[in-house]
Amino acid sequence: MNRDETPSALRALPSVDSLLRTDVALSLVDLVGRQQLTSLARAVTEEMRATLQEARATSENGDRSREALLAEAAIRLERACLQEASVGLRHVINASGVILHTNLGRAPLSNAAIRAVSNDAARYSTLEYETETGMRGRRGARVEELLKQLTGAESAMVVNNCAAAVLLVLSVIARNGETIISRGELVEIGGDFRVPDVMAQSGTKLVEVGATNRTRLADYERAITAQTSLVMRVHPSNFRIVGFTQVPTLEQLADVAHSKEILLYEDAGSGVLVDLSEYGIGDEPVISQSIAAGADIVSFSGDKLLGSAQAGLIVGRAALIERLRRAPLYRALRADKLALAALEATLQSYARGTYLDEVPALRMLAISPQQLEERARDFLAHHASKKSSDALGLEIVEGHSAIGGGAAPTTHPRTTLIALTHTALGVEALERALRKSFPPVIARIADDKVLLDLRTVMEDEVEDLFRILLSL
Repeated sequence: MNRDETPSALRALPSVDSLLRTDVALSLVDLVGRQQLTSLARAVTEEMRATLQEARATSENGDRSREALLAEAAIRLERACLQEASVGLRHVINASGVILHTNLGRAPLSNAAIRAVSNDAARYSTLEYETETGMRGRRGARVEELLKQLTGAESAMVVNNCAAAVLLVLSVIARNGETIISRGELVEIGGDFRVPDVMAQSGTKLVEVGATNRTRLADYERAITAQTSLVMRVHPSNFRIVGFTQVPTLEQLADVAHSKEILLYEDAGSGVLVDLSEYGIGDEPVISQSIAAGADIVSFSGDKLLGSAQAGLIVGRAALIERLRRAPLYRALRADKLALAALEATLQSYARGTYLDEVPALRMLAISPQQLEERARDFLAHHASKKSSDALGLEIVEGHSAIGGGAAPTTHPRTTLIALTHTALGVEALERALRKSFPPVIARIADDKVLLDLRTVMEDEVEDLFRILLSL
């Protein structure tokens, strides 16, 4: 189109009102809302107006009739709406093989937890209400009872994340006193959260003992003074020190602390409620064992290997839990009704003994290499029966998954991967196309191939994954 044709094209440019009356626009109302749709339609028409005014191309550049411009505007509007909808929190297909992917929200909720959130907690609920008496109840009472039952602790409570749990315990139990901790446990667990920093924030004085790789029981004994409030054990969730190492057992620490009438606190990090050593998780603290070993108070996460919502779970001696519950800081850190609903449903799965079948993170962990290979081969066979071209290539390769979420960093379960190649798209372009699909597919790149790990793909996501691959 040359400059002389620009005025006629501008006259043919659709109005915002005519664009909003198209079938495409009407189908997008529920996605972004009428007000935002109108704003985006106005932006699209202004963008097209600016393009036409700056045009220097030849008349062979395309049809500039009223109908063609309206169709182009509708396409641009749809693209703008989809981009707008992709900005916020939304569902993705995790094909990375990282079970507790921190950037993807860590543990996916079980079906029971999802129902509890949507059916029981999303509207009015018995959050702090006793239907039997008509009186005010205690928030999270059922979750606390289940935690006591599953860990053997005298009492339990819930705050909004594990960092908050550490801050609460140190602020209430050890403020203005000393907390003894091994140098090898002064960790940074991600997101710039460092144990020394949170200890300083809490008002306790950090007393380091031992060396990075070896801390002896005598190091703790020598460090105890009249100002000591706590002996603290921190589980190094996202790394391991191997080789020439030594640390006392929790039982030994409990004996030393209690002989001096000092409390022992363990921050178990991820923490597990059941023994998962059969699945390669042998070095994460089992909370009931920590309580049995003599820990007075233990904190751990709700959204890691427990497999539920983000929360900081605190279990231990009843008198200590009551001190924490009375602290003003607790009200600022307590968990909301949605997290409590998800936790209650998940803990019920543990109480019933059905957690391996019902909790997605544990189900993904427990699936065998043979089952994964069979699933991958079935996937390839189904794709081959549906594909319309040979542009996208799929093949089976061996590999490993990851636990993620700062848990079990040395555990990499064996898996079967699906490697993707494309005749027209390079590796980075192919990964980007998957990431920008609806819903986004999160894969990983290795050996110049895009890799999909079906371990972390939910069964009800497989058809969407097929559709997205076929579109490529």
